[in-house]
Amino acid sequence: MFLHLSPQQRELQARVRSLVSEKVAPQAAELEAREAFPHSVYEAFRDAGLFKLSLPEAYGGIEADATTLCLVIEEISKASAGTALLVFPTQAVIRTIREVGSVAQKKRFFQDLSTGDKLAGFCLTEPNYGSDAGSIQTRAVLEGDSYVVNGTKAYITLGPHAYYYLVFVRTGPGKRTGGISALIVPRETEGLSFGRKERKMGLGDSVTSEMIFHNARVPRENLLRAEGEGWRILSRHSNPMRVWGAASLALGIAEGAYEAALDFARKRIQFKKKIASFQAVRFMLADMKMSIEAAKSLIYRTAALIDSGEGAFRDVETLVSMCKCYASDMAMEVTIDAVQICGGAGYLKGAPVERLMRDAKAVQIFDGSNQIQRMVVSKNIILD
Repeated sequence: MFLHLSPQQRELQARVRSLVSEKVAPQAAELEAREAFPHSVYEAFRDAGLFKLSLPEAYGGIEADATTLCLVIEEISKASAGTALLVFPTQAVIRTIREVGSVAQKKRFFQDLSTGDKLAGFCLTEPNYGSDAGSIQTRAVLEGDSYVVNGTKAYITLGPHAYYYLVFVRTGPGKRTGGISALIVPRETEGLSFGRKERKMGLGDSVTSEMIFHNARVPRENLLRAEGEGWRILSRHSNPMRVWGAASLALGIAEGAYEAALDFARKRIQFKKKIASFQAVRFMLADMKMSIEAAKSLIYRTAALIDSGEGAFRDVETLVSMCKCYASDMAMEVTIDAVQICGGAGYLKGAPVERLMRDAKAVQIFDGSNQIQRMVVSKNIILD
């Protein structure tokens, strides 16, 4: 697909592609199997400035737009979706602060993040509230100059390895979404702890754990906007991350699987012919490529609309949900076909297509399940 990219975007895309080829791809299977924080990749990404892309230039970033972040997440995910999750939530938190934070908050948090070595986590889901996010029960009560926070968050990407966390809490009596607020919580907050690291089907190179608040005191000045503004912050400023986050991650997974299957088909000999010469395999590859290009077109069209600032909220929301849903469903289908093309070799543990297939399943579930995305799309088109 031909993308209208600036010279700076093309340079960054090429730089990330080279970095991933050198530092990530050779150890991707090992890192995923180890199921631990990928320190070597973290250091490579830190040195390349990938954790501060969304910061304003005054703080060492490039104020990355949605299209730029799509490019970065897509390239990393071709080799390792789990390591892309080092960059994804960190940029989501930075962009949210950039859009809704006060001048004082931006100065304080961005100064800390400008060193480029700090990660940030996004915390919404709870043990009993996933798709029903409007019913979260983690509570923050104002006492003097601090909010006292109690409750538990679940499936927190990065676990204890982040420096700041964007945490959605209930501060008021408003029904469902009306009483939700957003706090920036430092890792060093007393009363904040983390449960055991979760073991997952895929994404082993990304740490996931529970986050536990027990009378944790968070400064009142860490509240984004006002009490009760949390749902608006989430829906209007954070949710667009699904385009350059989950959707681009799924796109990269699919591309990585397709490229591995294509390479295998070109080399594998059966019945004295390369299997790429058989129509059954050719049609599978053609369908995979068409699906990937369709998803890419939808994702980058939506990113361009977000970057232009010209789209109505409902139009953007609809397209964002379409991107996340379509791209992750597509990635699941493509990776399944990639395993089929590679046959027994693709089914073995450690094979790129086997690993990518397990990763693809996660993207259908996290960041708003695909059933929820279909609810958003159907609601918006019926309202039309």
